[in-house]
Amino acid sequence: MTDIPDPQAPAVQDDDGSETSPRRRPLHPDINEAVIENLVLDFYGRVREDEALGPIFNGKIAAWDPHLRTMMDFWSSVTLMTGRYKGQPMQKHRVLTGVAPEHFDRWLALFRKSAHTVATPGAAEVFIGCAERIAGSFKLGMFGVPGLGPITWGPAGNGA
Repeated sequence: MTDIPDPQAPAVQDDDGSETSPRRRPLHPDINEAVIENLVLDFYGRVREDEALGPIFNGKIAAWDPHLRTMMDFWSSVTLMTGRYKGQPMQKHRVLTGVAPEHFDRWLALFRKSAHTVATPGAAEVFIGCAERIAGSFKLGMFGVPGLGPITWGPAGNGA
C-alpha cells in the first residue's frame, strides 16, 4: 500500500531547488514522465491489438496521438501530482456503449502486464493500485451496484 504523505511534514526541495508541498510529491520515487510515457504507449499498444478491447477503443478513438497525450497527462496527475489533467473521465466513459463490467477486468490485466514491463516492481505496484481503484470507480459509476443499477450523480433522477 502506498504511504500517504504527512500534510504536516516540511516542504521538500524539487530538482530545481524550489519547495514542494509533501502532498505534491510523486507516489513513488521511480515514477517519472518517461516511465509514464512508456507505460501509456505499451498499454495502449496492447489495448489496440486486444481481441476484446481493441474494437471498443479503435471504434471510439479516431486520433490516437491526442488521446495518448491526454492519458500521459492523466497518469502524470495521478502519480506525480502535476495537476496537468483537467478532464472529467467518468462523464466521458459513462456515455460509451458496448462496454461491459468484464471489459474492466481485461483492461486491468493488460495494464498490469504493461506496468510490470516498463516500471520497477515498486512503481508498477503503485500504478496498478491506482488503476484498480480507478477501474472500480468506473465500474461502480457505469454499472452500479448489482441489483441497484447505475449510480446517479447530481439531483436524483436526472443522471447529471
